[in-house]
Amino acid sequence: MSIVAPPILRTVADLRDRIAQWRREGARIGLIPTMGALHEGHLTLVRRALEAGECAVVSIFVNPTQFGPNEDFGAYPRREADDVAKFAAVGGHLVWAPTVDAMYPGGFATHVAVSGLTDGLCGPFRPGHFQGVATVVAKLLLQVLPDRAYFGQKDYQQLQVVRRMACDLDIPTRIVGVPTVREADGLALSSRNIYLSTDERQAASLLPQVMQETAAAALAGHAPFAELLESARARLAAAGFGPIDYVAICDAERLEPVEDLARPARLFVAARLGKTRLIDNIPIEAPAP
Repeated sequence: MSIVAPPILRTVADLRDRIAQWRREGARIGLIPTMGALHEGHLTLVRRALEAGECAVVSIFVNPTQFGPNEDFGAYPRREADDVAKFAAVGGHLVWAPTVDAMYPGGFATHVAVSGLTDGLCGPFRPGHFQGVATVVAKLLLQVLPDRAYFGQKDYQQLQVVRRMACDLDIPTRIVGVPTVREADGLALSSRNIYLSTDERQAASLLPQVMQETAAAALAGHAPFAELLESARARLAAAGFGPIDYVAICDAERLEPVEDLARPARLFVAARLGKTRLIDNIPIEAPAP
């Protein structure tokens, strides 16, 4: 069966014309916001939209406003032709690949900030990041007006920020979180994994192992959370991770640190390995019977 290349649109006017046409035909629309460098995690989101019977729209836009001055905006992988080919291979319908000028035209002066959920975890380590994320996602949701938008749970703080933003701004899109897709050794898929050297990639496999063991110990009540988290930090540091921004157990909805499991919680980690900043999280819950 031949693969049909999806159209690539770059202006808001062309995008809205296509969306309006689909709406007249009674179609439902699923949006998968990305910065490109598509991997199996992104394609899993596309498949979720297709399984729901939606026209799958992937946005490819490396958003400058969510990068700090010393971050990897310039080096972030950009490979549009490869991304489009992968998207086409799974049956995607439309690529929304705006230019920076299309997203942030001259005189642009409006930003979206979500307080509270951005105070901890990655917030203090990436000033301005979540404002950039909330602003660009708000624009994407208003441009595409999808029925659903799909986000991976690897960026769980981002997922919660987007949910809060869409709710607060009355954007009528259902935000769907999809479980993290992992390599065979448990490492979460990420576009930035390509930065890891061969030795660093091997060492990175310790991260999901430490997380699983720490979550299991917390669930079993083996020690106070502070002791478990300090032990996890020490194991990662001994393996060459550093600096370690945080190892934390937080409420799954509020993202505030917790000391017990009275409510659903997750274990969160952010640590550098060489020049690569790895983030990950897992729920702390009993295994399914």
